[in-house]
Amino acid sequence: MNQIEFERILARRATRRLALLGIATGAFGLMAISLPGRPTRVLAQDGTPIASPVPAARAAFGAYPFSLGVASGDPAPNGVILWTRLAPVPSASGGMDPIPYDVQWEIANDDAFGSIVQSGTTTAAPTLAHSVHLEVTGLEPAREYFYRFMVGDEVSPVGRTKTTPALAAGVDLLRFAFASCANYEHGYFAAYREMAAQSPDLIFHLGDYIYEYAPNEWQVRDEGNLRLTQGAETVSLADYRQRFATYRTDPDLQAAHAAAPWLVTWDDHETENNYADEISENNEARETFLQRRADAYQAYYEHMPLRPSSLPVGPDMVLYRRLPYGNLAEFNVLDTRQYRSDQPCEEGLQPRCPAALDPATTLLGPDQERWLLGKMEKSSALWNVLAQQIMMTQLDQTKDDALASYTDDWNGYPAARALILDAVQGAALSNFMVLTGDVHAGFANDVKRDLDYTGPAVGTEYVCTSISAGGKEGDAWFEGYEAANPQVRYYEPRHGGFSLVEVTPELWTTRYFLVDDLDRADSPVAEAAVWVTEAGKAGTQAG
Repeated sequence: MNQIEFERILARRATRRLALLGIATGAFGLMAISLPGRPTRVLAQDGTPIASPVPAARAAFGAYPFSLGVASGDPAPNGVILWTRLAPVPSASGGMDPIPYDVQWEIANDDAFGSIVQSGTTTAAPTLAHSVHLEVTGLEPAREYFYRFMVGDEVSPVGRTKTTPALAAGVDLLRFAFASCANYEHGYFAAYREMAAQSPDLIFHLGDYIYEYAPNEWQVRDEGNLRLTQGAETVSLADYRQRFATYRTDPDLQAAHAAAPWLVTWDDHETENNYADEISENNEARETFLQRRADAYQAYYEHMPLRPSSLPVGPDMVLYRRLPYGNLAEFNVLDTRQYRSDQPCEEGLQPRCPAALDPATTLLGPDQERWLLGKMEKSSALWNVLAQQIMMTQLDQTKDDALASYTDDWNGYPAARALILDAVQGAALSNFMVLTGDVHAGFANDVKRDLDYTGPAVGTEYVCTSISAGGKEGDAWFEGYEAANPQVRYYEPRHGGFSLVEVTPELWTTRYFLVDDLDRADSPVAEAAVWVTEAGKAGTQAG
């Protein structure tokens, strides 16, 4: 097939696609296509190339191709990952033809791109939903940069990113935000808007970036949820792609991604509620669930600023990793979902059973456990942080005179928890800190080895509330247990918020932000509480 015939075939395909989308091709029947490695071409209906009377890329794609924004992630001292996805029709399959597209990129010292430090061309491939995961190297440590993408005549929004300090470099201050549990249907993402306004050095997302439920399946308002997603419950690759794209169209989420580099990890709802490794919540056939998991993991990768080394292979994807931040802090980002044993003692709030105390019952899996223990043993950082999903603080939720625990978090895996905390104590790890999401409430906790609350704290756990999951009414699940849990120093049951952390060599400060009204996209977001940890002194106190 020669080049002219190939272009005619592409033109006919584009005509059908644009017609289905209800996009007119103009009085003279003109349209444009973008071929990999070549300028955008404008063709007549018979495929004959002619001069372009309209902006080429807009005509080619039918709509703005950067509708999902831009992002950066996994920063290093010499580089960062830059992300975008071409999706002029995000509510469908993306609206792109199933061919590769060349995408230009630039990274600069200023947001006006007057001082460009690197530029080049990368490929948006149909096999990854035309997403781009560009690994930029050769940058300077601890520097702010700005980036953008171009395809045809279209230019993406501008993103801000920042490299990390050189390894072992002295660092006086780190500012980062952490968040979790964003349910599109339960409220507007005003918390993301405020997070962007804070211009942190880093943002951690600790799971439940999306929710897999069918529209209104988890209903938090009598009259129905605030804004609905499309389709049924997500089970296929097309379903997950559509759900991620719906979330990604939110302007406040886009602003947060464009404000700083992200480090992401998943929990359960990116795939299915409360799944455990190869076991689904509803015990569907293993082969069926692993196909669903493979589809979910691929869509997650396609929509996150992750390194190409994280590309999933079937139903497997390596997500746990380490981020050093000079000599000040070391972050170990965990995956507590993919490798775990099935929830011991059944699901929910259950009395402890022998399976929970069995050393073979694992939450991280043997490989990740060895990796984590090795990293902690060798760490020389002042602050050593687990960025992970689920509550590590042991809670006394006595039920019928027997110690009961929520079996989906670390409380349900006490032997696995003890393994980590024994290693922290054995290595005399400096300033052990835990970042947590999941529970849709804010907590500041003293982490203790056992339920002997008179003993010393091993570390400190800060738990952010949800971005929106749960809606306007706060959760009451912890009410009535406060008196039995003096290790919980702060508890805030309201939803809608995030946490902002400032770290110096002397002090860790966590600020809790809350949205005033999740029903308002323009809702004010205000600081609700401040809790601090002094270097060398495990535990937390009011700031």
